[in-house]
Amino acid sequence: MSKITKYLNQLITGNAFDAPEILEAYSTDQSALKVNPRLVVLPESTADLQKLMRFFDQLAGKDVRVPVAIRGSGLDEMGADLSTGVVISTEKLNRLEEIDKRERLVRVQAGITLKELNTALLVSGMTIPIKANPNETIGSLIANCPNDSYSAKYGGIQKFVERVEIVLANGERIQTGRHNIRSSKPKSLEDSIYQGLGKLVSENSEACQKIAEGTSGKAGYPNIIFSTKKNSIDLMPLLFGSEGTLGIISEVILHAELLPPKPTRLVTTFSSLKSTANYLAKAAKLQPLELNVFDLRILKIAEDRGKNLSKITRKLENGYVVLVSFNDGGIKGNRKIRQAVKLLPSTSNYILEDSESAPILDEFENSIENYLNSANNGERVPLLSNFTIPGDNLVSFIKDLAVLEQKIRLDLPIFGSFITATYSTRPSLRIGEPNLEQRAAILLKTGDILISKHGGAIAGGYPEGRVKSIITNENFSKEEKSFYREIKSIFDPKDILGADAKLGTDKTFTLKHLRTTKTPKIML
Repeated sequence: MSKITKYLNQLITGNAFDAPEILEAYSTDQSALKVNPRLVVLPESTADLQKLMRFFDQLAGKDVRVPVAIRGSGLDEMGADLSTGVVISTEKLNRLEEIDKRERLVRVQAGITLKELNTALLVSGMTIPIKANPNETIGSLIANCPNDSYSAKYGGIQKFVERVEIVLANGERIQTGRHNIRSSKPKSLEDSIYQGLGKLVSENSEACQKIAEGTSGKAGYPNIIFSTKKNSIDLMPLLFGSEGTLGIISEVILHAELLPPKPTRLVTTFSSLKSTANYLAKAAKLQPLELNVFDLRILKIAEDRGKNLSKITRKLENGYVVLVSFNDGGIKGNRKIRQAVKLLPSTSNYILEDSESAPILDEFENSIENYLNSANNGERVPLLSNFTIPGDNLVSFIKDLAVLEQKIRLDLPIFGSFITATYSTRPSLRIGEPNLEQRAAILLKTGDILISKHGGAIAGGYPEGRVKSIITNENFSKEEKSFYREIKSIFDPKDILGADAKLGTDKTFTLKHLRTTKTPKIML
């Protein structure tokens, strides 16, 4: 045990580890990367977090900067929760502190999972309606801010967060809220952040305008335009998609929804891209809960692995499958379902959910998980995933994607949500193959060019992390890079938190750290 590990174990209630087997367990997440940390720490309270960050801040003040990555459940697909220095895991900060049933408010520690929270809320007839991995922590959902397939109707995690408590890079503990910008001399890092951001925004109106117009994509810290309002600032919007680089989320207050009716699903198979796109456009007008599309090849792979999907695939070899669901309930819900069926071509084969067909639809949705973990002699790693494509451009994009498949010799079946315009493709790559770095780089670069050509963004549905930032960083102008780096510097002057993620990513380092062995974890 190193001296630092021993000291930290004396300093905090939680535990610090440097045993090789534990470091190995925290060297991978759900990305394609493997980065070995020097230390793993599991704090058990906000006070522990404060003590840890004060210690690392003091080290940085002595020119010993140790990069710190924040980790929830280890489900990050872009590698931002990996570090060559210290990984701080919030998995022990998993308490539900308080529920206000009357106001439908709940206060939790950041390490509680979506499943744990919704299970507790279910007793009170409430829920946080987010379609994400149930093992994702609330802190990670905020830090990663995924464009989940329910977000078209419910708005995503950002619509349910009322207030956030964070531990800053120097160990200060603050709560978000709108604060007036004062001109007096700052007495704390919090004061410096408010003043620094206020000055930055006032001096960079052109950069803020570009963000507002959407020309900068989703990489960096574009939520600055939602944080500032006249002479006041609320830091909370900046935390969404920040990936632990601005502060450590310790507690969250959320506003829950009343438990909606159980969704009713409708699944249809189409033989052509044109008919698929026509139906998606029409069904979207019904404002469904979900409207997802899947390349039929995904189901065929799941069938080859034993899934019984014959009632859906109907012996088709090529085509697309559409899942539409509604949870309006009552007369309104029934009317929408009838309309969704009526919109189908007369020759369509479809399955509408009832007590008899529900198991078939369950097996269909589970087949996606089977596909993600079913690569022969390889692994379906998330490189070109969670990108956005406008609905009007989906057909032309998929046609060009088919051309790209031939050029780079990789199958790229697409799946995603039409109403959130967020899609993924998971090619089978041989982890550890000699030319893996080159093939991954080519896929990211050509994929970005193709996505941009069709009006989309490679980091539109999920933050850039370590992986996509090797592309997005190259797309920024010098002015944009400088603007985003200044935001990071205002929050973290000594560049401790996520120093080598997002804007700090090194392309060579990232590609060199692609995993050489498969991860045993489920990739959802």
